[in-house]
Amino acid sequence: MTSTTTDTTRDWAARRTPALGGFNATLLRIELRRMLRNRRTVIFTLLLPAALYLAFGSNPADSYGDAGEVSAYILISMAVYGAALATTSGGAMVSTERALGWSRQLRLTPLAPAAYVAVKLTVALTLGLASVVVVYAVGALTGTPQMATHLWFETALLAWVGSLVFAAFGLFMGYLLPSENVMQVLGPLMALLAFIGGLFMPIDQGSTMDHVARLTPMYGLAHLARSPLSGEGLHVSWVLNLVVWLAVFVAGAMWRFRRDTARV
Repeated sequence: MTSTTTDTTRDWAARRTPALGGFNATLLRIELRRMLRNRRTVIFTLLLPAALYLAFGSNPADSYGDAGEVSAYILISMAVYGAALATTSGGAMVSTERALGWSRQLRLTPLAPAAYVAVKLTVALTLGLASVVVVYAVGALTGTPQMATHLWFETALLAWVGSLVFAAFGLFMGYLLPSENVMQVLGPLMALLAFIGGLFMPIDQGSTMDHVARLTPMYGLAHLARSPLSGEGLHVSWVLNLVVWLAVFVAGAMWRFRRDTARV
């Protein structure tokens, strides 16, 4: 009898401490399906950046240089915007999940906050990758951007990987904002960050606007993604900008998840 009780206790303890804190392929697959069911968000994040490129980048004015180079600059900027918008939307879906009670169900499991955040970031990055691919596919079909083959891959990779910051941002904001208002707030906020961060138009270095832009999470990603095209070397300030904001948003998301867990 004692042996049976001991074995049961050990089995229960093992279930309470899953490997990787609960991060697994099954949970990831469930979260991906949940994201793809939100067709309005998926279509919006995939089509809007491509439409903006067609409007402004497929036949740009050459007042700032060669039309092909300007088109490439706009293509990368729209890919960055699309990836950031998509990952933010993907992370912010947690607000709807909280309203539907899904988060409450997860809090009854031994899922660790770090594993939960990792799952949500992975799902958001999947949507971000799809957005980058769509924008670059549209650019390739128009034939306007002038970039060497390796630049297409390098800039796309940087735009996608760097959007991890906004996946964490969306997750954090999804915990702070109610489900009925989250996208109404994040949509205009993302556009504002893009303008202030110098994504949509160049900012004069040393100006007041430049100093403000350096404090935004969009600044580092925009410059990092476009650096292969411009030929600029890697600036530590760009990477530091991304790392600091990523740490802030991830910490905020884990903090909010723990607060939800404490209510159970």
